[in-house]
Amino acid sequence: MKKTGEVSTLSTVRFAWWPALTRGQPARALRQNDLNRRPTVNNPPFVSTPELSVEQRGPVLWLTITREERRNAMSHGVLAGMTQAILAAQGQRDLRAIVITGAGVKAFCAGADLQSAKAFTTDYSEPHGHLAQLLRAARASYVPLIARVNGACMAGGMGLMSMCDMAVAARHAVFGLPEVKVGVFPAQVLSVLQHLIPRRTLNEMCLTGEPITSAQALEVGLVNYVDDDVDAKLQWLLDRMLDKSPAAIRRGLYTLKKVEAMAFEESMSFTESQIALFTLTEDAKEGQKAFQEKRKPNWVGH
Repeated sequence: MKKTGEVSTLSTVRFAWWPALTRGQPARALRQNDLNRRPTVNNPPFVSTPELSVEQRGPVLWLTITREERRNAMSHGVLAGMTQAILAAQGQRDLRAIVITGAGVKAFCAGADLQSAKAFTTDYSEPHGHLAQLLRAARASYVPLIARVNGACMAGGMGLMSMCDMAVAARHAVFGLPEVKVGVFPAQVLSVLQHLIPRRTLNEMCLTGEPITSAQALEVGLVNYVDDDVDAKLQWLLDRMLDKSPAAIRRGLYTLKKVEAMAFEESMSFTESQIALFTLTEDAKEGQKAFQEKRKPNWVGH
């Protein structure tokens, strides 16, 4: 029996269109209307825990690590909770963005909790680790992820920030990969960080373990904006996105992530097919009609 507030893992996301078969039930017994249903997640889809606040504010889902006394260090519960929330958000059409942040003003996320005996423990029976599952979920998300970097962003926290599609940082924030100082290396973080910043900068951060300032992070493209009022800048960025086509953003984010790892000819073939699909949406029709009529579009989201 699952305890109240316990964070579920990837396995909790179930699909209504794949009904369970009882013993001896033939496959042909599947009802056609079951096959036509959209994927859904268990209700309620978003659950807060003592370590992770999950709050929907209008069209934006906020995921806040609430371990301020540990500089918002990651735990297995935090990682599993974020993974579950991001996966569940994919089935919620009213959600337009996900904001990831930490409680307080001192730290966004300090990485693994080195004071915990479980910091570097691994369950070798599991095919994928908790952080790997989260990074995969973020990579597959077609709901934009925005990092609100409210303070120090270190070690695994760099992975949380880098897996996001955009990032806004407070001016006092610092960024670092200090793993070599404790005898390890930011291996998994490289999967989401290596394409964001120049190789020389990445090498220096990994091999020296020394942090960079928010101004340096902005200069090398690690974050989109740095501001004294991080919340005002974040809201400004959200406002610029939320009045655009939900359908175009969902499929557009999917396209952006797909072409990143493709060779030129492969990406050309893929994007040729995608541009045709963009034009078939109701949002595309409404956008063109609104342009011709010189008015603001009324997006329907599909």
